Amino acid sequence: MSPDLYELLGVSRDADAAAIKKAYRGLARQLHPDVNPDPATQERFKEVSRAYEVLSDPQKRAAYDRGGDPFAGGAAGFGQGQGFSFTDIMDAFFGGGAPGAPGAGGQGRGPRQRVRRGQDALIRLDVELAEAAFGATKELKVDTAVVCTLCHGDGAAQGSKPITCETCRGAGEVAQVQRSFLGEIRTLRACAACRGFGQINPDPCRECSGDGRVRTRRNLNVKIPAGVDHGTRVQLTEQGEVGPGGGPAGDLYVEIHVEAHPTFTRHGNDLHCTITLPMAAAALGTTLTLPLLEADLEPGEDSEMQVDYDLDVAPGTQSGSEQVLRGFGAPGLRGGRGDLIVTVLVDTPTRLDARQEQLLRELAAIRGEETPDGQVQSTQRSVFSRLRDAFNQH
Repeated sequence: MSPDLYELLGVSRDADAAAIKKAYRGLARQLHPDVNPDPATQERFKEVSRAYEVLSDPQKRAAYDRGGDPFAGGAAGFGQGQGFSFTDIMDAFFGGGAPGAPGAGGQGRGPRQRVRRGQDALIRLDVELAEAAFGATKELKVDTAVVCTLCHGDGAAQGSKPITCETCRGAGEVAQVQRSFLGEIRTLRACAACRGFGQINPDPCRECSGDGRVRTRRNLNVKIPAGVDHGTRVQLTEQGEVGPGGGPAGDLYVEIHVEAHPTFTRHGNDLHCTITLPMAAAALGTTLTLPLLEADLEPGEDSEMQVDYDLDVAPGTQSGSEQVLRGFGAPGLRGGRGDLIVTVLVDTPTRLDARQEQLLRELAAIRGEETPDGQVQSTQRSVFSRLRDAFNQH
């Protein structure tokens, strides 16, 4: 006698379709040949699959409950007759169609959308240090795809309309069927005739060749916010590539590349510069006019922006010493300004005339430096020295 199909799945005779599917899913995971290659297990998997094929089909189940042969009119072998497809197995496993296969109700993924969002674009913009620090508006030439002005994005020539693809009948997909020991394995592929769109333009637009967009060069005014740094990206919404079929444009990202400055270097929001002083000026002290980064900007009509700074160099300034000018650095993206760090280098004269040499020798004699003893500076400081310096700072 043939085994009871309900007993094979372990469900009652009044079980609904959801319970039958759940029971088959659990058994299929245990008995599938990829999980358990044992021949006896494979045979049981065929029986369980055969039971699910009958009980998941309302007409076959009704015929079986009446005592009839649900496979009447077809061969009794597994996977024959009406057919049990790979899609049914995937539906039992995942509750829906296999990837690329028809889902519940026999409906596939459907045709591709002809109108789609465009890709984002990235372009580099070279700016000066002052423009990056204080902000600017730059004109940018962009070569991107825009909507075709002849067909307005639909891809068809004037007076022509898309027609339904005869190959896939508008589905955008064609099915391929193969037979295996599991039965019929059906896979869906994009229709090559219509490229998956389900429609064909019999007379495509000559300007865009049916794509709905063309490439062109356009000018954009890009507002550079104050405080951007090298590598910062500015996003321009919907200024990128227009999508196929005249779809919405993607975004344009402008990557900032800050050019080197002849005077200042930037570290975060701080600016650094170096000034060179003659030996006498460093010893006696002086006042220098130091140009600020603002001097690179074009002054407005009512601009009162400070463009230079009177830097006082104290007498006896040593080479390599630094002065920090608070709040004269670069602005930050979130507000505030960094500092300007000025490093002083003392220029020792290399060529002296007779008079200059005589005066320096007289100065050396006065200071007792005619035969100076060089002192080697140790990089290791004692604990007492560090404590003393810390105490003196307070």
